[in-house]
Amino acid sequence: MSRVDREKKAAAVREYKKRHAQELAKESRNEKKVFVKTFCIFLAIFIAVLTPVCSLTNKIADFNPFGDDNVALEDELPVLVDPESPFFQAFTESKKINVLLMGVNPPLTDTIMLVCFDKKYQKVDIISVPRDTYYHREGYEGAAEGKINAAYKGNPLNTAYAVSDVLQGIPINYYAVVEYDDVEKIVDAVGGVPMDIEKDMNYEDPYDKPPLSIHIKAGQQVLDGATSVKFLRYRKGYAEGDLGRVKAQQVWVKSAIKQTLSLGLGMIDIAKLACQELDSDITVGAAVSIAKAAVGMSSENITTYTMPYTPQSTAPYYVFPKTEEIEQMLTEIYQIPVEETSDAAIEAE
Repeated sequence: MSRVDREKKAAAVREYKKRHAQELAKESRNEKKVFVKTFCIFLAIFIAVLTPVCSLTNKIADFNPFGDDNVALEDELPVLVDPESPFFQAFTESKKINVLLMGVNPPLTDTIMLVCFDKKYQKVDIISVPRDTYYHREGYEGAAEGKINAAYKGNPLNTAYAVSDVLQGIPINYYAVVEYDDVEKIVDAVGGVPMDIEKDMNYEDPYDKPPLSIHIKAGQQVLDGATSVKFLRYRKGYAEGDLGRVKAQQVWVKSAIKQTLSLGLGMIDIAKLACQELDSDITVGAAVSIAKAAVGMSSENITTYTMPYTPQSTAPYYVFPKTEEIEQMLTEIYQIPVEETSDAAIEAE
């Protein structure tokens, strides 16, 4: 083989390795996004049963244990629901507490979830909003800026406005921001998550930073923070592909919720840790109200949804909200009689 041929071959090998590394890096980023999304479900329930860390007096009801420099959505977010909307009465009269959860990889929101907690019925509904949801914002041009995850830019109010707008003007009372780097600490603080692993889980990604090495044996065990992260990021080996991974993550979430609800007074220490690691505008007064309503809540009383959408098959791969299906989802969550919604819609037309 000539020197020129050897150089061409070496260049081809380098190019292949470069493309392979880029593909693995992309997979790794996607896995982290799924991981953040799954943990947010756990975090949502944690917030719902948050035990206040301060003395419970009227004087500190408005105190924000997460910091006093956070935007207060209830003061800043305008009412977006149209008075002619079939949801106007339900949104304005409902006693639900809606918390916007954001898994942030600055300046973008990799995960967006809205947690609707019904204090009366001790029921939690979680709506996942795809990060690639198309959402036009005046003054922002370019394909990337057309995605809802670009709205954040360091201010939770921006994302709250966009999410409320996409979801028919649904009210958003509070927000919480979490980064996946802090997940291990909180999982360890609750004592780990009991799991029955169906089969050995093995996966290696030397290109991740730091390199990812997953080796979890089958059987009943308690997953600590680091192992929980690996379990949630595991994506190979499921017969049903991504659906299998989603099912496995849901099992983990249910177990994590059950573990958290069993802590009793130990929740105080978890609350202290959450105040250190998270950004939120939830006040002590709101936490007390939520905690009281959540006493005795069952981990089975949780329903998850994904905002209905139509995917775009070409770049930039937007997902477009499906208005009619979103209305059906909200009708179910807010328990609005179907005939009432239909009549209102007919009158509006």
